[in-house]
Amino acid sequence: MGSVALVFPAYNAGSTLESTVDEIPANFGDLRILVDDASSDDTVKRAEHLGLHVVRHESNRGYGGNQKTCYRTALDLGADFVVMIHPDNQYDARIAPVMVELIEIGVCDIVLGNRIRTRKEALDGGMPRWKYFINRSSTFAENLVLGQSLGDFHSGFRAYSRRVLESIAFEENSEDFAFDQEFLMQAVDAGFKIGDVPVPVRYMKEASSISFRRSVRYGFGAVNAFTGMKLHQWGWRDDPRFDSRS
Repeated sequence: MGSVALVFPAYNAGSTLESTVDEIPANFGDLRILVDDASSDDTVKRAEHLGLHVVRHESNRGYGGNQKTCYRTALDLGADFVVMIHPDNQYDARIAPVMVELIEIGVCDIVLGNRIRTRKEALDGGMPRWKYFINRSSTFAENLVLGQSLGDFHSGFRAYSRRVLESIAFEENSEDFAFDQEFLMQAVDAGFKIGDVPVPVRYMKEASSISFRRSVRYGFGAVNAFTGMKLHQWGWRDDPRFDSRS
């Protein structure tokens, strides 16, 4: 297996970081990179104590801006595979090696963690009902218009090949939560193979989560990305997000 980088986009994750790292198989991950988005707690101190490679933003750039630094750092350090793990211990990090293996053997280029195997499991895990409804309806719509069959379009647990990150112009994306949707649409536009694996999920007070209002903004971001992709494909408007870099 090539070099694997685990990247943690962090903001005030001091109380959950250690439990997240403890779940990762001991010998998995040649690089463990935490990008701190100007946290006000002890995230950086805890990350350094755990031996993570820490990159600090002097000012808060947002979730998308944090990911941009995560991926650029991983590529600069020579990673062949990159796994994004939220440091809030919401996702079961033990699944990460399976995700990378699917990429390594050529089944997928991108693998997502699917949080929603059944409605009961998702709701029993603490997912709010309104979030479950939005996730199910928007995932159905995006699968339909993009020709995919993913179980959870909105998962924050993701694995990528180096080729994906070198090909997609992710620096052109939003600095906010819309980044995730833009990235998947860029991947579809570029012809990459996207798959998913089931992953247990936990919703608790410490886990990061966006409000209903920000979820609506996130939805509009997805619509904007899809519109930009189609206009770019039809040659009606150039959109730098969909200009492949290689």
